[in-house]
Amino acid sequence: MQAVVALRLLEVMRDLDHPQEILEDEDLTQTMPRRLGLSDVVERQIRTYREDVRKRVRLSDDEIIGLFRLVMRRPDGEQVFHQAGRLLASGGRALGWRRLLPRPARFALARMRTSRSLRRLFGRPIGGFGRGPFVIEGRASFFLECDPGGDACHLLSGFCQETLEHAIGGAATVRHTMCQSRGDTVCRWEAEVAEPYTRVPKAETESVESQT
Repeated sequence: MQAVVALRLLEVMRDLDHPQEILEDEDLTQTMPRRLGLSDVVERQIRTYREDVRKRVRLSDDEIIGLFRLVMRRPDGEQVFHQAGRLLASGGRALGWRRLLPRPARFALARMRTSRSLRRLFGRPIGGFGRGPFVIEGRASFFLECDPGGDACHLLSGFCQETLEHAIGGAATVRHTMCQSRGDTVCRWEAEVAEPYTRVPKAETESVESQT
């Protein structure tokens, strides 16, 4: 598994734990150590993972599972996983000519990117696509293996949301509608897209058509 997965989780924890403001009467010697993401240990580990990413080091499942379980103990664990998933999917290529594609083609592009990227990150397939424009289903996924409570499944929610918004060019929501942690037969993620197209000015569209 790629080290960037661990790096993004720790970076999100650090950013969430950073105080938005310091109260006038706050004793930092007492409150700061309680913020796990701001500890020296986490900062050192972030530097280590950055070097691992640069060297393309792959981490063992045991190391990732240990980190996932650290996140699980946080009251905001679901948020940490979701934001880390979005970060892992960010930084893709700009839409470019793809913004002129019809809706089905954009969903197909999002599905292709998601499958390819998840296999590259985790070294294994993470579920498969079911019926519908963007529906993922899986049984006994790696996320559930790491976190029987289901919070880790939201890493995939965030990852898919970011990938889909980039491919579609509009706002999207990915809901974790079924989870084996809740007794369902499968884990399922379903997407809802508010605006499936990026609006392209008419003049720009005519310019593209004149070049074809």
